[in-house]
Amino acid sequence: MTTRPTTDPPDPPDPRRRSLLALALAAGAAPALVGCGTASIAWRADPFGLGVASGCPRADRVVLWTRIAPSAGPSGPVAVDWEIAADEAFGSVVARGRETARAEDGHSVHVEVAGLDPARWYWYRYTAGGERSPVGRTRTAPAPGSTAPLAFAIASCQHWETGRYAAWRHAADEPLDAIVFLGDYIYEGAPRSGRVRRHDGDGPTVTLDQYRARYALYRSDPDLRRAHANFPWILTWDDHEVQNDYANDRGENLAPDFLVRRAAAYRAWWENQPLPPSMRPTGPDLRVYGAYDWGSLARFHVLDDRQYRDWHACPPPGRGGSNTVDVAACPELVLPARTILGREQERWLYDGLARRDVRWNLIAQQTLMAPFTWTKEGRVWTDGWAGYPAARDRLLDAIAERRVDNAVVLSGDVHCHYVCDLKRRVDDPPDRVIASEFCGTSISSEGLPQSRVAGALPLNPHVHYGRSDERGYVSLRLTADRCEASLRAISDAGDANATLRTAARYVVAGGRPGPQRA
Repeated sequence: MTTRPTTDPPDPPDPRRRSLLALALAAGAAPALVGCGTASIAWRADPFGLGVASGCPRADRVVLWTRIAPSAGPSGPVAVDWEIAADEAFGSVVARGRETARAEDGHSVHVEVAGLDPARWYWYRYTAGGERSPVGRTRTAPAPGSTAPLAFAIASCQHWETGRYAAWRHAADEPLDAIVFLGDYIYEGAPRSGRVRRHDGDGPTVTLDQYRARYALYRSDPDLRRAHANFPWILTWDDHEVQNDYANDRGENLAPDFLVRRAAAYRAWWENQPLPPSMRPTGPDLRVYGAYDWGSLARFHVLDDRQYRDWHACPPPGRGGSNTVDVAACPELVLPARTILGREQERWLYDGLARRDVRWNLIAQQTLMAPFTWTKEGRVWTDGWAGYPAARDRLLDAIAERRVDNAVVLSGDVHCHYVCDLKRRVDDPPDRVIASEFCGTSISSEGLPQSRVAGALPLNPHVHYGRSDERGYVSLRLTADRCEASLRAISDAGDANATLRTAARYVVAGGRPGPQRA
């Protein structure tokens, strides 16, 4: 549903102040009130225990989301009232309405509210069965022509079992405008003992009900809920939302019914994220890639490198998925037609990059784009862009030939902070840098031993920074003249109260591709 405001909002309040909203969310406060006309229900638990969220920010609209928690015991349809206001006291409600949370949608609610003012903060909440949700805060993007600064964070890879979400606690406290999530929101694997905390169930997630339950588990974390409630999110996915290392219609274990599993996973992903009703998947198909403009300052080109990619080159015997291979021993790897995005998405991206109507082009995608070899002779991991070198070359050629302004690639997946120059050939001189890359480490997922990464860095001189022993995220601030990236790292992934430090800072100057240490 797309809904327009009922009144014109007043002048916006200062969005950066530390408010009662933040304090209430930190304390887990959510007042239980009867209101908005919904009949009381004898809930077994808090119906809004999975929190609230917003996403897909545009200059005139935003998507609002919630889901009635399974633990609350919904069975049939539930009437859910929503309202969005220009102030957190809800003295100036600009739009309200009623949606039905249905079992066939996992009792999720997706409302696209249109007709909002650009570049301002709003507050929203829900009521169902006599219970009121926590309050969420969201904002719209600036109007075209604006080059007002943008502050955002990139994050990915939040394995429930291998860590707590202290990184989200710290990100929620930053003065951000948005969060860009780059994939691996859940992990689909079976529970394993001896970890920080444990997945529910007895085996891997395969069915729709199992995926829904896995999202409910992850959403039960208060720090994750708070990060959702404080900012609008822009999202894409990676492999673990379905199955590790899947590629297009092929899973890691070569199951013949993989597309049935993919359909269930895609459906659960849509149900549990702040995405518009128009994105509801059709079977195993869901278009995720798209562009989000932040005035004339920046455009996020959000990619999907899972659904349309060619199968992995030289997989392990009898399996699908990635491998680590010697380039000389895997001729398939370098075939010129191989694609990680699919031809249609490639054309869409190249056309978008060629528009030249924004100051910064931010390519938000899943995995490390820069080449990375583990040996002098050339040994690469095939799940990232190193497994699709011709596709990477086509993209870099498109950026260079179209003289794309200030291309910055935003990456995740590999559980490591990387800062890289992107060049057509890694031994090209500094004046031939085409774009910059910031790859954020994981929120909680374990990384490779740092000794392995450190040993390979001399073989990859275009990589300025590489730390696999840091968990956290990257905080970025963008102005017309510069992109500043702060690599955040928490003290202990297993500690919900872990402290935060800035491991490194880098700057990309407008018109001069290539990160420089700040």
